[in-house]
Amino acid sequence: MTRAETTLGRLRETYTGGARRLASQGMQSLARTRVSPNALTAAGVTLCAAAAVLVYFEYRDKYLFYWVGGAVFVIGSILDILDGALARSSGKGTPFGAFLDSTTDRMSEGFVLGAIALVFSRHGNEIALAFAIAAIAGSFLVSYTRARAEALGLRGDVGLGSRTERVVVISVGLGLAPWGALPWVIYVLAATAWITVIQRILYVRKQLRER
Repeated sequence: MTRAETTLGRLRETYTGGARRLASQGMQSLARTRVSPNALTAAGVTLCAAAAVLVYFEYRDKYLFYWVGGAVFVIGSILDILDGALARSSGKGTPFGAFLDSTTDRMSEGFVLGAIALVFSRHGNEIALAFAIAAIAGSFLVSYTRARAEALGLRGDVGLGSRTERVVVISVGLGLAPWGALPWVIYVLAATAWITVIQRILYVRKQLRER
């Protein structure tokens, strides 16, 4: 692993760890209520689906629908992150809840990226459409490669294209979409996702060789 990769990895661990600590602290009071992690999961994926619908209607008012859709997507994604924190802090976590959380995470991101792809198709931007499809496939593979690595008893969490980073990039893209920046953001998202997939494949190969 190069020095740059090591530095980026440490940076990622720093802000990811900090976010998890803040989430755990915020969940302590919620853990004493009857709210279940699965309820947060359901609310999160529902909001992300609503965000996708809002983004699709950007042709009616690009400022309103892009920004409101982006805000709803952020809220839904935060709920998708907090459900795990609630499960850990409340002891209400179950194997099915963990499975449901992982599945709906993919659905939430797929909804919004799918809506963005439809917007590109409406505007006749075939290049951006192709990259949006690549971003969907890449984002799914980033999660899949980690899951398969962990199933083999290995680490598969390298790279900066994890879900947290993708949510940030998509949110920024929606915020800047009225000024035509969304295609460029999707280019970056797709490239980052596929680079991360390759990084994880090579990292798993390296670990297997070291065995």
